[in-house]
Amino acid sequence: MALALIGLFNVFGTYSAGALGQRVPKRFLLSLIYITRSVVIAGYLLLPLTATSTWVFAAMMGFLWLSTVPLTNGIIAQVFGVQYLSMLSGVVFFSHQIGSFLGAWLGGFLYDRTGTYNTVWMIAIGLGVVAALVNLPIREHAIARPQAATA
Repeated sequence: MALALIGLFNVFGTYSAGALGQRVPKRFLLSLIYITRSVVIAGYLLLPLTATSTWVFAAMMGFLWLSTVPLTNGIIAQVFGVQYLSMLSGVVFFSHQIGSFLGAWLGGFLYDRTGTYNTVWMIAIGLGVVAALVNLPIREHAIARPQAATA
């Protein structure tokens, strides 16, 4: 049920973020999404663990998870142009695969060492805060490039 809710709410989150990204600076929305992820994770850990709290957590994380994609793609297109969008998106996708591997491996490693996932959750909360701060200074305008001379 939780996985189904994540998938369902991914649709709503992605659509909402894309629509809002046309009206509000994308960097602010990205920062809001990342800090909200951290708050949602912290809230989930602090509240009693029940089926309902897990479903609410899954829905909220689903809403927030892929909502970064249209905003990130929009910033890439604005700054670098659509000409480079597929290459830069490929780099982002590749780096996420490495991060996924390291996250899963590190989660297992830390669980084996400590007997709990608390450290992993704290790292996730901290990374959300860092991501929120890193996105704030983004300048959402095209990089000026000198024109190449034509022969």
